Amino acid sequence: MQELSPAVKKETVHVAAATAVLTVLMWIVFFVLHRMMPEQVPFDYRVILGGLGGCLVAVLNFFLMGLTVQQVVNTEDEDLAGKRMKASYSRRMMMQMLWVVIAIAAPCFYFVAGIVPLLFPSLGIKIMALFGIVK
Repeated sequence: MQELSPAVKKETVHVAAATAVLTVLMWIVFFVLHRMMPEQVPFDYRVILGGLGGCLVAVLNFFLMGLTVQQVVNTEDEDLAGKRMKASYSRRMMMQMLWVVIAIAAPCFYFVAGIVPLLFPSLGIKIMALFGIVK
């Protein structure tokens, strides 16, 4: 196993921070909507747990992608590199789909709060690029 590259560490920290901030903002939106429409929008431990789980899965997905890219960059065989990327993509999508099923099926999670954070790494990267934090 090779050492984790500084670029993967740095970008994972950026994505984790952005995803965490966006998850907190999501909780604030849930809280406000709950205050306005308590019958339609919940705000309880299930929203918090769903957000935490979704945030963790989203950051883990990004980190595993970074590890795969780091590994593929050091691979001389293009066919092998392509196969590794495809296999990584399939495993990471399976992990996210498993989380979606768990978030929907398990009563301890509010499914919307568990699924929405999966979109936050991409959104966070776009926001950070807009403000010049990342290139």
